Amino acid sequence: MNSAAPKVSTLPPEHRERLMAFADDVYFEAGHRLFEEQDRAERFWIVKTGAITLDAKVPGRGRPVIETLRHGELVGLSWLFPPYLCQSGAEAMTPVRAYEFDATAVRSLIRTDPDFGFAATYWVGQILAHRLHVTRVRLLDLYAPHGSGILA
Repeated sequence: MNSAAPKVSTLPPEHRERLMAFADDVYFEAGHRLFEEQDRAERFWIVKTGAITLDAKVPGRGRPVIETLRHGELVGLSWLFPPYLCQSGAEAMTPVRAYEFDATAVRSLIRTDPDFGFAATYWVGQILAHRLHVTRVRLLDLYAPHGSGILA
């Protein structure tokens, strides 16, 4: 995939600053699972250093990696949309330093500050559209019959 998902740096500076006021620094060892499918999405992260993989449970096929997230990328999307349940799993591929956010607190800001709410929701929506496309392409790559004529 040639186009990358929008990073936190694409948020207008005043909204990025508002979001970052909620950030806590965290560290994960390689192999740490941040969340599993269907977990409650109570937190989300922005990667500072290292790499986090997103994966999907595929019955009889294990957990193929869908995408690898790095510096400036958002980990976790389900915190913004009811019923707030994770739609994938995530694991630290390397040691990771990240900013961690309390989803409830950020959702409260989104509700009370319409300008911030629009910017944050638009940013997450762009990332969601990107991830849906990446997931489709990855699953076709893994499981579509070779020579089937299915193009991404």
